[in-house]
Amino acid sequence: MSSRKTRPSAMRPQPQHPQPPTSWSRAGAKRKPSRWRLPRVIGISVALAGVASVSAMAGALLAVSLSSTPLLHQQLTADDANVFNNDDPISSGGNLRLPRLTRPVNILVLGIKVLTSDVDEVPPELRNLGYHALVNSFEGLSDSMLLLRFNPQTGQLVVLSLPRDTRTYVRGRLTKLNEANAHGGPALAAESVSDLLGGVAIDRYVRINVQGVEKLIDALGGVTVTVPQDMRYQDDSQHLYINLKAGEQHLDGNKALQFLRFRYDAHGDIGRIQRQQMFMRSLAEQTINPATIARLPKILSVVQSNVDTNLSVEELLALLGYASQVNRSNVQMLMLPGNFSNPNEYSLSYWLPSYGDIDTMVDQYFGFGTQTVATTRDPSRVRIAIQDSTNSSVAVQALTKTLRDSGYSNISVARSLQEPLPISRIVAQRGDMATAEMVQRFLGIGEARVESTGVLNSDITIQLGQDWSQGLGEAL
Repeated sequence: MSSRKTRPSAMRPQPQHPQPPTSWSRAGAKRKPSRWRLPRVIGISVALAGVASVSAMAGALLAVSLSSTPLLHQQLTADDANVFNNDDPISSGGNLRLPRLTRPVNILVLGIKVLTSDVDEVPPELRNLGYHALVNSFEGLSDSMLLLRFNPQTGQLVVLSLPRDTRTYVRGRLTKLNEANAHGGPALAAESVSDLLGGVAIDRYVRINVQGVEKLIDALGGVTVTVPQDMRYQDDSQHLYINLKAGEQHLDGNKALQFLRFRYDAHGDIGRIQRQQMFMRSLAEQTINPATIARLPKILSVVQSNVDTNLSVEELLALLGYASQVNRSNVQMLMLPGNFSNPNEYSLSYWLPSYGDIDTMVDQYFGFGTQTVATTRDPSRVRIAIQDSTNSSVAVQALTKTLRDSGYSNISVARSLQEPLPISRIVAQRGDMATAEMVQRFLGIGEARVESTGVLNSDITIQLGQDWSQGLGEAL
């Protein structure tokens, strides 16, 4: 099994101001030493999962068609390689068997954006363009960051989104988390994330650049998503043009990149993370099917050209095979607990980590072995937000009354959803699946899911669908 990985709590910055009333941190929470031996873009991990839905023979043919060495674009130094947990194998198999995941494994995924203005040597074809063009490189700021936990012991796939503006230590200096890759590559990024999470070990990394995301979506045939709002943005200095209309659309690579890069609204990068989680789930549900095998050559070409990873082909196949078998309800999408910084106290915009809540989240979703069972909470202390998709004020009023009559007194009604939902979603915004399931059972509708796509300051967001309206019958 993997070696113990501990990080000193002193590395965590001490709060320099009182937490605002909406803080999620628990006063006086103490860091616990790591007790476990643990092992943006999720597209490379989840989108390719369709590959593993084919037969074991197809997997074996794929394995022998490529080198079994890691798909590195740049060799790691011995010290950098030791940052990752390389001692314990994560897969077994071979010959005519598809490789199989043998233990829990944590994969750090970095989405990289590099412009000509970020590099010293600009490729000849990108010189004198008159704007800052994208460069096919991995040596820049990480625009998106995810930590994926594949856990065959629980049958889960956990996706933790790490806001790029998270204020944390990078090589002993308080700064933004997204600087780690630019200053020290994937090893420093992994160290910084591990420190932030109190010692969670990182087994492998995947870096994919912006061009790779676009090509991968095209190779997969695009993805259908509901664009939650009109998205318009123009930056002539980068030739970045975003123009998407609200509503359901089938996005090719270029439009998908517009959707994923848009962060020009009230919530900035946090709103973008929420949309990215929506995109990831849609992508996974639409691409995990046998038809993906027909696109395999193009997919592999994109991986080899635009992905840098210390995963071997065998390990990659094992992860894809596992992801293809995970039940949708066991795909759990979290976001690093925290709060927006006060612009009057910081010169830059930060996401300030809430360490008490991080401890709780790590205990539950990144602990060794099976998941910790959470206990349900006092209904009066649960913050519930309602997002309506039914366009019925009667349905919202009836839901609010039902909740209040049962002790849920902290209720708010948020902006309605653009997407009409046939089935309601009970979203555990902060990962509290036990409470979400309790609400779901009480209401008798919908499905409970762990996502961060709900209202930011809620514990539970009820995204109201037609199943609730149908239950009200003639009242509507």
